Amino acid sequence: MVSTKLGLIFCVSFAVLIPSLWANIAEFDDYWQQRADEAKKAALEAYHPNPEEVTEQINTHVNEALDGTNSTRRSLKKYSGPCLATNPIDRCWRCKKNWANRRKRLAKCVLGFGRKTTGGLRGRYYIVTDPSDNDMINPKPGTLRHAVIQKQPLWIIFAHSMVIKLSQELLMTSDKTIDARGADVHIAYGAGISIQFVNNVIIHGLHIHDTVTKQGGMIRDSVSHMGIRTVSDGDGISIFGSTNIWLDHLSMSNCQDGLIDVVQGSTGITISNSHFTNHNDVMLFGASDTYDGDKVMQITLAFNHFGRGLVQRMPRCRWGFVHVVNNDYTHWLMYAIGGSQHPTIISQGNRFIAPPNLAAKEVTKRHYAAEDQWKSWTWRSEGDLMMNGAFFVQTGNPSNRRPNKKLGMIKAKPGTFVTRLTRFSGALKCKAGQTC
Repeated sequence: MVSTKLGLIFCVSFAVLIPSLWANIAEFDDYWQQRADEAKKAALEAYHPNPEEVTEQINTHVNEALDGTNSTRRSLKKYSGPCLATNPIDRCWRCKKNWANRRKRLAKCVLGFGRKTTGGLRGRYYIVTDPSDNDMINPKPGTLRHAVIQKQPLWIIFAHSMVIKLSQELLMTSDKTIDARGADVHIAYGAGISIQFVNNVIIHGLHIHDTVTKQGGMIRDSVSHMGIRTVSDGDGISIFGSTNIWLDHLSMSNCQDGLIDVVQGSTGITISNSHFTNHNDVMLFGASDTYDGDKVMQITLAFNHFGRGLVQRMPRCRWGFVHVVNNDYTHWLMYAIGGSQHPTIISQGNRFIAPPNLAAKEVTKRHYAAEDQWKSWTWRSEGDLMMNGAFFVQTGNPSNRRPNKKLGMIKAKPGTFVTRLTRFSGALKCKAGQTC
């Protein structure tokens, strides 16, 4: 019954899409229609009818991984001691000296709604040797653009540190891992990454910053297809109609539009261990109040640090279900978490440090709805640490009355543990033969 209802939602939503919503595709030809149909099917398969069973999974792993200190002070000094894997995702791989010889172990480490993501696990390694991005129609072998358009699964790594200035948006295909461990890789000063109508992508260890809009044109999006693209948005990463996506240990800042956008029925997504700084509109989950296809959207935000220079949208949600667990919100200027169109937001074990501005102490912001509407939305704060006057306006069903709550749900670690859980957020400096 759930699948039938969701199928109807998708069919109606896709039918009423206007051309401007096709994310920079100038001509929506048979190729893109097939990718859209495949993406819709993947989203329905990835959707979990009882999302709190997934939140319970990640809470259980957090509790098993943690012991020891729960200091609320964030160290300003660079850590130089032995490897510490301070959360369950990192514990799965980080403190193993042979990580470079067993890179694909990473695919077994994802938790949350992106838990089925394996990226290029079943493919060969592809080594990026050339940072150039000069040919949009016939990308040069050895470049990142050439790697991501291949049909087969690939685990993409880098021969050395590099700065890649993308001439146009980087259009990915399914079953890919971009793994920057062992190199200092920046996607900067050009276009960003577009994950559009694809399934099963891991992006790990990149610095993504200072991305800008590009005018578009003829761009190859797979080895068998190219098409005209319109102006790109300037997002760091845009996830559009895609499923089973894991973004981990990214350092992101100062992109022209958003740092991360998740829209058009994307689901099965985990964003973890990342560090965000110096940006206004940080994350957008659901782009339209009229597109109810985003009801299938299920996203986990875990162990991230929302740091200096951030203003708002951490995230800003429409529709869908978002689990915000054990993140550190040390800076915002307007608000931290916002939304419209009755998304479900479960905030567990986060730390929120409010800015000095008395008008910006509230963590939450409801958009375009009167109180008699938004008071029924399920926005819950459980075990969060509120500092410097921060407060979270809760509405909707408390945990003991939510209809899809599984009995015996283990709580996330309280917000007092967050500085430890997020201590190594952002891109890591890894060297082969040493722990990261």
